Amino acid sequence: MGDLFAGVIGHAAVTSVLARDVGEPAHAYLFVGPHGVGKATVARRFAAGILCGGDGHCRSRVMRGLHPDVVLVEPDGRSAITVEQARNTVALANLAPVEGERKLFILEEGGAMNDEAANALLKTLEEPTASTIFLVIAESEDDLPETVASRCRTIVFGRVPETDVAAGLADLGIDEERAEQASRISGGRPGLAISLATRADVAAFRNVWMSVPLRLSEHPGDGFRLADEVMNAAEPLLAALKERQVDEAAALEAEGGLSKAVEQRQARELKRATTALHVSGLEILSGFYRDVAAAQLGGAVRNPDIPTPSLTSVTPRRAVRNADRILEAIEAIEANQRPRLALAALFADIGGP
Repeated sequence: MGDLFAGVIGHAAVTSVLARDVGEPAHAYLFVGPHGVGKATVARRFAAGILCGGDGHCRSRVMRGLHPDVVLVEPDGRSAITVEQARNTVALANLAPVEGERKLFILEEGGAMNDEAANALLKTLEEPTASTIFLVIAESEDDLPETVASRCRTIVFGRVPETDVAAGLADLGIDEERAEQASRISGGRPGLAISLATRADVAAFRNVWMSVPLRLSEHPGDGFRLADEVMNAAEPLLAALKERQVDEAAALEAEGGLSKAVEQRQARELKRATTALHVSGLEILSGFYRDVAAAQLGGAVRNPDIPTPSLTSVTPRRAVRNADRILEAIEAIEANQRPRLALAALFADIGGP
């Protein structure tokens, strides 16, 4: 059991708590934290520990989504977890486990539950059968009705320090320089960092974003041109995820487990990864302006490769204003505004007088 969370990058405090809970788990957990930090991976490892003990084959089935006592509750299509799905989940929760003593329900996109679905699940969360455990995953407790969140044991996942991400990648056999580049771009998201670390385009992605401040203008056409350029820079980095999804689909098809739901989940996963890369790029850009303000006010610079003349490209006041505007763009993209429009508007704004 000691190797249950082996290979998980960061989150030592969280995995230590969960390792102690494996023998006597609570009836419901809520895993909250930013996308890409490893919540779903830890949830599946936790489920594997509860169901399988030290049985490696059993654990493998859980991780691949092939264990009959692990039910993945996913949004219907690309929208929400519906009340019909919630009622079906309740019905399944009242059935005995197929193989073991427990049945686990994993809601990897728990924030996608609509109010009706949450209400349908509420009684089961309040009075679960002894064999039923729920693992609900969301970015924030606020993504769920308070009535649901309050009935779960909340486990908070934070972003992982860059040094820990880099060390974790090195432990996986990633070249040190590439591990550092991937950890810097990932913004404390180990899942994203692992995908990035296999690509030779990581440095190019950062370089494109770091070049933006010196190429800005107030002309909207230039804003759209730069938006297209930074979005295109993300595409090579998504190739690793797409390759993994192809392999996953092939393996599931060979075992009879490929379904429309898997294809839809992969589409959502790709969309989230794309959004995470856009956000990471914006964080790189924000870091540039943070360094501009720091350098002119006597503070430490976090990006030593920024050319010295660039550190005086705008005043500290303007640098802070630009960084604030970048945070607004991050919120817009995370709220599903079209990234090309959000980025083009941002570049025109911070390039203006």
